[in-house]
Amino acid sequence: MPTEQKEFLSIVLPCYREAEHISDVLKEIRSLLEMAEVDFEFVLIDDGSPDDTWQVLNDASSEFPMMRAGRLSRNFGKEAALAAGLQMARGEAVIVMDADGQHPPSLIPEMIKLYRETGVDIVEGTKINRGNETFFSKVSAGIFYLLWNKLSGFDLRGASDFKLMSRRAVDAYLELGERGLFFRGMTAWLGFRRVQVPFEVAERSGGRTGWTTFRLISLALTGITSFSAVPLQIVSLVGILFFAFAILFGIQTLYVYLSGHAVTGFATVIFLLLIIGSLLMFSLGIIGEYLARIYDEVKGRPRYLISKTIGDFDGVARSDLASFE
Repeated sequence: MPTEQKEFLSIVLPCYREAEHISDVLKEIRSLLEMAEVDFEFVLIDDGSPDDTWQVLNDASSEFPMMRAGRLSRNFGKEAALAAGLQMARGEAVIVMDADGQHPPSLIPEMIKLYRETGVDIVEGTKINRGNETFFSKVSAGIFYLLWNKLSGFDLRGASDFKLMSRRAVDAYLELGERGLFFRGMTAWLGFRRVQVPFEVAERSGGRTGWTTFRLISLALTGITSFSAVPLQIVSLVGILFFAFAILFGIQTLYVYLSGHAVTGFATVIFLLLIIGSLLMFSLGIIGEYLARIYDEVKGRPRYLISKTIGDFDGVARSDLASFE
């Protein structure tokens, strides 16, 4: 448990299309941390933004000397950018938050206070509501978390990426070597003592989200298949049930035939073929998702590549930074 009034804190912010407002967000966070008398650094990861985010970070580096930043060689996704930021963070405690202002900086002093007073390893922000989202997005998120909670055994209701993590928790996260990243699930799997801080999701400070429907579906599939084998077990269970049904149906068909009451049964046959065919395609899809996870893991490619950096990286060469995993 931290005992000093000052400690070295890293603020990790993955950035994507944040050129319009990132400077204002950094100023607000800096003001709050200076009032709290906390020694800190900014670690920003530009996830291959197509706008001027990297140029804005370059220009802001003189105003924020405590800032270090890296630009990924392309858009690897928020999960990879989070992993890159945690890899580069040097603080004894690390706060992970979005750079769009939806994770309120005003909550940071309270998170630091709880961390100091309780000695927990993770202080996690939990959503009171999901903010200004469409009805479809809210329903989809609700269904996903319901399925994930039931299949994985971890409760992520209201979970967010807004967290304060101790150095022990960060190092434990960095030990997890999988390529299929799901930050909320991985930090839940870590365990450790934790407390929750509720917050209301604010409006975006600017820009637009990079989360498309396809990316959200892909993240959901990664989250489920990375933390649970239950879908595969369901396929096996359904196969057993259909096998039992086939035996019973075969006995009934044989009885009807031997008793001389055979019927054409054309519609029944077509109906059964459609059900079995659909079940097989669905089952192959589930198995395919798990095979895709295995395929990504065995390739052994790095989670991300860094093409440019800003600030001091303790003498680590840029070519070495590109090999971080």
